[in-house]
Amino acid sequence: MKFPLPKVGLKQIRKFLAIFLAVGLVFAAGYFAGTSNIALKLQGKPKVTITRTLPAGHEDLDFSLFWAVWDRLSQSYFDKTKLDPAKMVYGAISGMVAAVGDPYTVFLPPEENKLTQEDLEGNFDGVGIQIGFKGTQLAVIAPLPGTPAETAGVKAGDFIIEIRDEKREIDMGTVGITLPEAVKAIRGPAGTSVMLILLREGVDEPIEVEIRRASIDVPSVIVTYVGDNQDIAQIKLLKFGGSTNGEWDKVVRDIVKNPKVKGIIVDVRNNPGGFLQSSVDIAGEFVETGKTVVIQEMTSGSREEFTATGLARLKSYPTVVLVNQGSASASEILAGALRDIRGLKLVGETTFGKGTIQEPQDLDGGAGIHITVAKWLTPKGTWVNDIGLEPDIKIEDNPDTAEDEQLQTAIDQF
Repeated sequence: MKFPLPKVGLKQIRKFLAIFLAVGLVFAAGYFAGTSNIALKLQGKPKVTITRTLPAGHEDLDFSLFWAVWDRLSQSYFDKTKLDPAKMVYGAISGMVAAVGDPYTVFLPPEENKLTQEDLEGNFDGVGIQIGFKGTQLAVIAPLPGTPAETAGVKAGDFIIEIRDEKREIDMGTVGITLPEAVKAIRGPAGTSVMLILLREGVDEPIEVEIRRASIDVPSVIVTYVGDNQDIAQIKLLKFGGSTNGEWDKVVRDIVKNPKVKGIIVDVRNNPGGFLQSSVDIAGEFVETGKTVVIQEMTSGSREEFTATGLARLKSYPTVVLVNQGSASASEILAGALRDIRGLKLVGETTFGKGTIQEPQDLDGGAGIHITVAKWLTPKGTWVNDIGLEPDIKIEDNPDTAEDEQLQTAIDQF
């Protein structure tokens, strides 16, 4: 069956796991060597001067090539209207961050940072897909339920090899693209269209999909009562965002007041993740307080354990977890914790495999940076990065049938 598919909220500096995605130029005022200065005015901020000096401890760095290129562009490029100093600085910063080689560590100019925050809050104009990387290739983590992308037939696991938007004069391949660049190209006002060229496993030729953008409003939690007697609560978690905990609490209150409910299906299929803490809080509804839900491991090897602090209101219910290749990051934290701690069965397909933690930081002028600060492990110490969680009961959904075979298999466990 073709079932509805999803996406991912934040404003402060909090740790989150997102598969997707201003500058107080104090940055530049100590990072470049040379003699002359450059005056910029960014995002309505007062004029800022970039001074070509080096930071303490890095006096051996030579930025003469950078400034040589800057000067030659400024002096020789034929169309001076294309030389926007602010964009050039943003581009230089983006390149510096990209040189780390981690697709999830990114610099976000103001416009892209705003788009990312809208994504996390779940309200935006676009096509309704969560994107990330499989290896170095841009891929669809999941379409969102009821969105233009889902309607157009975009599937979790599709590789995006090209993005086209004639009205915006965009025709770009995705080799070497960053997440913010991809989001900016795919995103656009409601009513406009974008073409995605996709590669899909089992399909020989590239697939062209034209999608008409729309206003997207993504809920976090939906409960449906399934089974012959509607006595199994299927809780669909679509994201771990800013509103998730409140929506979750309401759903759980309804479930515990319903005497018919004999079991629970936690459905995180096509849930691309979100806030780490939200996944820990939800796990706390199924396990005892104090149990380790996820382990954060820093570069130094030091570890921090995040433990359950919830009310464990659902601990006594028989439970299974539905997963697929669109289940990523925070979804994998929840699924991995419930299996490691309670031995719950995972039903469906191997998950996406995103095992790192990003910390978003806001910068002056509206820009931001997302930095990979750690990797996360399941309670038993498993790192899922690029591997995913293997389900205990493996079953693929057949898109050519009306039945949701994965859901039915989960129901059969009760």
